[in-house]
Amino acid sequence: MSSPLKLGILGSGKGSNFRAIADAIAAGTLNAEVRLVAADFEDAGILALARERGYRAEFVAPGRFKTKMEPENEHRLAAMLRDAGVELVVLAGYMRMIKSPLLDAFPRRIINIHPSLLPEFPGLEAWKQAVEARAVRSGCTVHFVDGGMDTGERIDQAEVPVLPDDTASSLHARIQVAEHQLYPDVLRRIADGRVKIG
Repeated sequence: MSSPLKLGILGSGKGSNFRAIADAIAAGTLNAEVRLVAADFEDAGILALARERGYRAEFVAPGRFKTKMEPENEHRLAAMLRDAGVELVVLAGYMRMIKSPLLDAFPRRIINIHPSLLPEFPGLEAWKQAVEARAVRSGCTVHFVDGGMDTGERIDQAEVPVLPDDTASSLHARIQVAEHQLYPDVLRRIADGRVKIG
């Protein structure tokens, strides 16, 4: 068996996608190990989840910007990930744009999951965008991260129908179920070499 894929996971919220990944590792269905979990909010639920499971969990102050980290802070985060031996950076509900310090440190080694069938409904609250647009389908997309807003190369998608009586919250809940299956599955394919990184 090949050595485990070494993950660094970045989040901003409660960490449900992180939990799905950690559960797959614990169950032995994903050959990976979490080297570092980092968040841009000190009270982010993902940090508490990581600590409960015995993972290294770090708060990295973002600085004064709302949508990205200050460059020196992102350099510090990139150095932390490198020093932890991370091979792949996994965004799990991380709500800031990734810029050159991380993109340069981990070229084609940063992935994200977005709650729509990209290129449809990029940006915030994609499930709400789908309901407001009266879309008949939505879903989630795992993609490589580049400098744009959800514009990186797509790796895989899972479709979720938009039901006639869906609200933004009911659709979001069903998309999250799909996310929790798709993300560990894509990571399995990266870990065993079926999806190439770097």
